[in-house]
Amino acid sequence: MRTLYTLGFSYIGFCVLNLAIPFFLPMAKVTPSPVVTKTIETPLPETTPQGWFARVKSSCNAVEVTVIMANNPAPLTTEGQGYAAACYALAGKIDRAKAVIDNLPGGFRATASAIVFNVGHPIADAGDDNSAAPIMRLVIDYWPENYMALYHAGMAEYNLKQYEDAQIHLTAFLNLYGRPDGWRQNALVALNGMATGSYPVLPRLAE
Repeated sequence: MRTLYTLGFSYIGFCVLNLAIPFFLPMAKVTPSPVVTKTIETPLPETTPQGWFARVKSSCNAVEVTVIMANNPAPLTTEGQGYAAACYALAGKIDRAKAVIDNLPGGFRATASAIVFNVGHPIADAGDDNSAAPIMRLVIDYWPENYMALYHAGMAEYNLKQYEDAQIHLTAFLNLYGRPDGWRQNALVALNGMATGSYPVLPRLAE
C-alpha cells in the first residue's frame, strides 16, 4: 500500500509541475508574418485620349509621326485632337499641329492648346529651347493669357538670340505676372539685358 501511495503522490506532483511550468517561463513573442502587397499599374485604356497618346508618344518624332498618325488616328474628341496636336508639336511639325487645332470649333481650341502646353512644359523646363520656343508660341496663339507659355517662349527666344520675339513675349508675361519671384526677376533682367546689349546668362527655373 505504501508503494501505491508513493506512486500516486508522485504522479500528482508530476501533473502539478507540468501545469505550473508555463506560468514561470517567459512568454514567447509572436511576430505576425509581414503582409506583402503587390502594386499593379493598370495601363490607361487605349480608347481614351490619354491612353492613345501614351501608346504613340514614342513615335512623336520627325521620322515616325506621319506614319503613326496615319495608322493610329487620335480619338475624334477635343481632348483626343489636343493630344494629336501635341504629338505633331513634339515632332516639330508645328504647322500640322496648328491645322489640327484650327479644325476644331473656335470654343474648343484653347482647351486643345492647354493639352499641348502640358505636354510641352517639361521640354521647356528641361532647357530644350529649340523645341520649346515653337511649341509655346503655338500655345500662345490660342491661349494668349497663359503667362507661363509667354515666359517659356520669351526665355527660349532670348537664349536663341531671337530678341525681337523675346521682348514681345517677356513684356506680355510681365503684364500678366506680378509676383516678385524668380520668374519675374529673370524676365526683367532679360529685358534689361536686351535693352542695354549686355545679354546676361540667366538661371533656368523649373516648376
